[in-house]
Amino acid sequence: MDIRYPIGKFVQPEIFVQEDLKNWIDDIKIFPKQLQEAVDGLDTEQLNTPYREGGWTVAQVVHHLADAHMNAFIRTKLVITEDLPTVKPFEENDWAETAEASSFPIEASLKLLEGLHERWGALLESLEPEQFQRKLYHPILKTAMNLYTCVAMYAWHGKHHVAHIKHLRAQKGW
Repeated sequence: MDIRYPIGKFVQPEIFVQEDLKNWIDDIKIFPKQLQEAVDGLDTEQLNTPYREGGWTVAQVVHHLADAHMNAFIRTKLVITEDLPTVKPFEENDWAETAEASSFPIEASLKLLEGLHERWGALLESLEPEQFQRKLYHPILKTAMNLYTCVAMYAWHGKHHVAHIKHLRAQKGW
């Protein structure tokens, strides 16, 4: 197993499948609970342990998830309210090194994710199927991506990082 991708790399969906979309939205809605369960009981030393050699600490992963999913929520709002918005990329490694992401307690990010995912899930459930075909433009990837693919990617993203934490816990016997 490649520890960088404990659940495998993201695979872009080829066709629109309503049942897959429903499952991904459910994944987004339950993600904060899964993350909370993954970090429950970890002490400060454990939270400051990298999930792999050269990787972020568990705390940085939690803060990264808040950063990335806030961006994803904003991108969702942009894609449904604008015609082909160009999204603003962010340097996730630089963001992981900012003071609050590298040393602040994770509880604030856990609370943020809980409320954010509640709103995001409700927003996604309110959309019509054709709205998931709306696109945004990602300047780094130099491609247009539909909302359907974005939802799939962020459902995967949450599971991906929860798996990092669970793998570390199993490896360390925590």
